[in-house]
Amino acid sequence: MQATRVIAIRHGETAWNAGMRLQGHTDIGLNARGEWQAQRVAQALAEESIHAVYSSDLSRAHATAQAIAQHNTSLNDKNVATHQGLRERGFGTFEGQTYAQIAEDWPVESERWRSRDPHFAPPGGESLVQLRDRIQSTVDALASQHVGEHIVLVAHGGVMDALYRLATQLDLQSPRSWALGNAAINRLLWTPEGLTLVGWADDQHLNDEDFADQGAALS
Repeated sequence: MQATRVIAIRHGETAWNAGMRLQGHTDIGLNARGEWQAQRVAQALAEESIHAVYSSDLSRAHATAQAIAQHNTSLNDKNVATHQGLRERGFGTFEGQTYAQIAEDWPVESERWRSRDPHFAPPGGESLVQLRDRIQSTVDALASQHVGEHIVLVAHGGVMDALYRLATQLDLQSPRSWALGNAAINRLLWTPEGLTLVGWADDQHLNDEDFADQGAALS
C-alpha cells in the first residue's frame, strides 16, 4: 500500500494563546513557554527517521518547525519548507479579539461560530468547509511527494482539528472531544484514499514543572 507517515504538530504557545485571543493569519511569535515547548518537542522527535519538515509560513509555526529540523539526527537538509496552505483558519475581523469581546461585539456571529456552523465565515475570514478543503488539498499535495517516507507538518490548532476530523470522518459540526495542545505529537497515515489516525495528543515530553524549574534557574 502506498502510504506516507505524518507527524502533525501544533506550534508552541504564544501570548495570544495564553490570553484567549484569536490569531488566525495574524503573525504572532512564540512566548517563553512556546519556545521551551518547541525545544521539548524537538528533543522528543530527535531520533525519529524523518525525511522532510513542512510548516505554515506564520512565525509561531515556523520557529517550532525549525527547532524540530535542527535537532533531528536523520535529516540531511535542515531547511524547513513553508506552505501557506498550512496556515490557521482565517478569522478576518475576529482576529486580535478575545472570545469574550467577540461574544459582546458580534453576538449573532459569535453564536454561529461557537455552534460550528460549517458555512459561517467571520467577515474577511474562512468557513470551516473552506478550511477543511484547504487542509485536505495541502496534505494530499505534500504527502503524495513522500510515499514510503516520514514527514512532519507544523501548523495550528484549527489545522490539527481539521486533520483529526478528516482522519476519523467526523462531521464538522460534531463537538470536539480531543485535545489540540501546543507542541503535542499527533500521528497519522496518509494514502491516496485519505488519512487515518495512528496516535493523538502525545504530550509526555511536556511537563510544566520542568518549565517552572527552568524559569526559576534563570531568575
